[in-house]
Amino acid sequence: MATPAAELFPPPDQTGNQVASALPSSSLAPRAPIDMRRILALATRASSMVEQIRGRLLAPESRKISPRYSVAQLAVLCGVDKSHVNYRLTKGDLPAGQLTPNGGKREFTLSEARLWARAYRQDKMKPAGQRAICIAVANFKGGVAKTTSSMILAQGLSLRGHRVLAIDIDPQGSLTTLHGILPETEVTEEMTISPLCHGTSQDITPAIRSTYWDGIDLVAAAPFLFSAEFALPARQMSDTGARFWDVLSEGLEPVRDLYDVIVIDTPPSLSYVTINGLWAADGIVVPVPPSGLDFASSAQFWSLLADLGGNLDQQETDGARKVFDFLHILLSRVDQADAASPAVRQWIQATYGEFVLPVEIPKTSVTSNKAAEFATVYDVQKYDGSAKTYKRAVDAYDRFVDLVEESVVEAWRGRGAPA
Repeated sequence: MATPAAELFPPPDQTGNQVASALPSSSLAPRAPIDMRRILALATRASSMVEQIRGRLLAPESRKISPRYSVAQLAVLCGVDKSHVNYRLTKGDLPAGQLTPNGGKREFTLSEARLWARAYRQDKMKPAGQRAICIAVANFKGGVAKTTSSMILAQGLSLRGHRVLAIDIDPQGSLTTLHGILPETEVTEEMTISPLCHGTSQDITPAIRSTYWDGIDLVAAAPFLFSAEFALPARQMSDTGARFWDVLSEGLEPVRDLYDVIVIDTPPSLSYVTINGLWAADGIVVPVPPSGLDFASSAQFWSLLADLGGNLDQQETDGARKVFDFLHILLSRVDQADAASPAVRQWIQATYGEFVLPVEIPKTSVTSNKAAEFATVYDVQKYDGSAKTYKRAVDAYDRFVDLVEESVVEAWRGRGAPA
């Protein structure tokens, strides 16, 4: 069983020795200057510590594994009751799962659960001949649960039967880390969008890798992706006809028929890479915590996006304009104990109106603990804390995924039958 993050390191003793030992003593010697050599040593230590933590958290597998599902969970996923699942098992046309050694309860793997979901949710599946709906999860401010929302969306849609491509275009590689891959040591350039940005490839296919989660493939990210911020404008300067904002969208063309949904986790800034993520998307999800600073930051997001979009639309020689099938504001990290939160929620509702999703993602110990363990609530096999708290978090995320799925299905319907 994986080791909880809180148990990895002992707390400081009552005298505070652990904290004090980490602090420099100015009375013993003058402070040494902090040059790049020391910064590099610090980076090495930090990377080593992350790798050690991952090894402990994921022991004994040393890699992430997907959970298993009970008959009751499978019934909820398929929208039927347990007795119907048991009846359908007698027909033998869907995976029967396995009986556990202790007690003989029936469990299903993720891949088996997805087959059941596809069988019972045909009305939600991608129509024949349609292409993937691409969703960018974006906000120019960090700390708003953007990466967690991206991962939850990819996992939730996959669990509901969809085939998902997750694309991490944030050089910090947080979405990559949530998939159990260390950006600094396990990601190479060909596993990222870097070849697209540098112009050495026009097809994202070579970057795609399978993951521990059946139904999700990944295009990873790593710190070296920062170089794309220089490569994209350099290409524009050398070729005035280049469309720096469409590099990712064009690279996705060969795989849009292969997936149902593509989820892009963007950097927390208005960068050349972020622009590519937004312009590749058919829909946008913007997580906004109900705090004054986050609300003010979101206002800047729309102003910058509108100005940029207007300028890029003018550069389209055929008069085409960038349009999105849907746009959703997601209230994230909602702290019920925050006295100011209700007022800010009213501001958000009054400002964004119909774009605000009718669900709030609570800030709970469940989400905090799972984030510390490089996981989400969907990774949980058995939660050791409060069942009520866990259910509140899962119910909110399930509702979020259901609402976005409705927009995806509506987008397919809006496109009509393929020619």
